[in-house]
Amino acid sequence: MKNRFWASARGFSLMEILVALTLLGLAGTFVVSKVYDSMVTGQVQSCEIQLQSLADRLKEFRMHCGFFPTSQQGLDALINKPSGERECKRYAPGGYLDPAEVPQDPWGAEFIYESDGKTITMRSNGPDGIEGNEDDLTYPPSKKSGSAEEPTE
Repeated sequence: MKNRFWASARGFSLMEILVALTLLGLAGTFVVSKVYDSMVTGQVQSCEIQLQSLADRLKEFRMHCGFFPTSQQGLDALINKPSGERECKRYAPGGYLDPAEVPQDPWGAEFIYESDGKTITMRSNGPDGIEGNEDDLTYPPSKKSGSAEEPTE
């Protein structure tokens, strides 16, 4: 009995197996591309939130000190009281940012900070890490790629 069953059982042809593997490969490619796009979108949103959070801390610094940290003082001024050309007499005890919270962008690079003491510009070079192309993220947000120097509140 068993021999008759196996003798009459038919396997898949090579063509059927190749078609099935091709369809699985195409479906897998589609799924992977959607997952990757979602991941990049999440990283971009995270970066925008980080830039806004840093801007809020910088505005708090300016409320106490009367100026934004200069480009030379950088974001480190949110952790350590700046010294040099301009000093803050009302610097918050403990700073404005926990040293453990010093953010890097979602792609592992440091944010680029520029300021003349009156306005600020921050930038992430985005997913590709290359400065000056359309995937760069800036604060204040700009309509075009690259940084925009706009006065802040």
